[in-house]
Amino acid sequence: MGVESVNYQCPACGGPLRYDGAKAMLVCDHCDSEFGVAEVEAHYAAKQQAAEGKAAASAVNEAQASDGAATLDAAYRCSSCAAELVCDETTAVTECPYCGNPVVAAGRLAGEFRPQLVIPFKLDRDAAKAALAEHYKGKALLPKGFVDGNRINEVQGVYVPFWLMDTTAGASATYTATKTRRRREGDDEIVDTDHFDVERAGTMSFSRIPVDASTKMPDAHMDAIEPFDYGALVPFSVAYMPGFVANRYDEDAAACRARAEKRVDASAGQALRKSVEGYDSVSCQRCDVEKDWAEPVYALMPVWMLGTTWEGQQFLFAMNGQTGRLVGDLPVDKRKRALIGAGVFAALFAACLAAVKLGGFLAKNAPAIQWGFMLLVPLLVALIVCASLTAQMKSAVEAAHASNYLDASTLQITRRRDVFTHTTTEVVHHEKTDKKS
Repeated sequence: MGVESVNYQCPACGGPLRYDGAKAMLVCDHCDSEFGVAEVEAHYAAKQQAAEGKAAASAVNEAQASDGAATLDAAYRCSSCAAELVCDETTAVTECPYCGNPVVAAGRLAGEFRPQLVIPFKLDRDAAKAALAEHYKGKALLPKGFVDGNRINEVQGVYVPFWLMDTTAGASATYTATKTRRRREGDDEIVDTDHFDVERAGTMSFSRIPVDASTKMPDAHMDAIEPFDYGALVPFSVAYMPGFVANRYDEDAAACRARAEKRVDASAGQALRKSVEGYDSVSCQRCDVEKDWAEPVYALMPVWMLGTTWEGQQFLFAMNGQTGRLVGDLPVDKRKRALIGAGVFAALFAACLAAVKLGGFLAKNAPAIQWGFMLLVPLLVALIVCASLTAQMKSAVEAAHASNYLDASTLQITRRRDVFTHTTTEVVHHEKTDKKS
């Protein structure tokens, strides 16, 4: 039999408690009682501490018996109905399927796995369903059957583990840049281009870059629901967990840091590039970024996960349980896309043809060129429209930068070097182009 869990039940009637984000209270749906987080935490403090102690002792005994490292029981016992429950080692809080009580698995959020901070859920299950319905709107390529016959298989509120990472970055970059001057000499256009070697260096700080620390969660979905409002971060308490699932991390900070580093590299490069001003063209030759990472903060973030099935395919959506931002990829109706593309092409081709006929522009000596132009422009526009509509269907994309977490007040450009190297001159004739330096 597994280690006993702790059930957070209503102190008034013994019914299941759940955290209500709108009220910022724990509520009982049986007797309508409401309790503050601190009140419930204090009420269950002794029981939680005792359960954690038993779990730790059980893990040590198991390690001694197997001559290995201490591990947590995969099975635990519901303290309300005594049912034996089995879950993976990362699930810390769930609901007993037999009695419906919120179950906190002892030892799962203790020691190194105890979060430092948490953002409590603000939005409820109904808000998640409404956000998904809104997500479907305006998607011209969405198959009609997906909406009409779509049934949500699962809606689950999950406290997802995140590492919040701070770093100070020192960046240096080199660029080649140009300034162009144009003048007329008779029938010729003279284009003078000044070339420069440019160097920039600077320092900046990034604060609380979030990286999800659970292999259960798709990285693209977790990145795409950013940002969270860190003003709502509070010290962790198990009392925020009832009514939701909570996972502990299974990827440590070192393993997650590579994702944060890529984002910092991109944003540090962007910050330096913005300081290169006054040129007609700029090309980055190299950019090096050195980072000094602070100790990461371990926090739980509120996420609604919604799953649905259509024509044998699984579709997963994630909603920020604080801000309501929802993301998830949608299926594309290829027939609709083809019809829209054909319609755009036909309309533009007809408009071009009418304009040509009206203006009498169709030259007898070059009809092939003009017909080619009238075909190419509508085709390109139709392709662009179809590509744009297709892009709307994919909103779960991994983050490529950390600009939201750059503290602009810390940005200092420590090196500015702009050196003129040479000038090239281009002479443009009516029918040909000559170049000389």
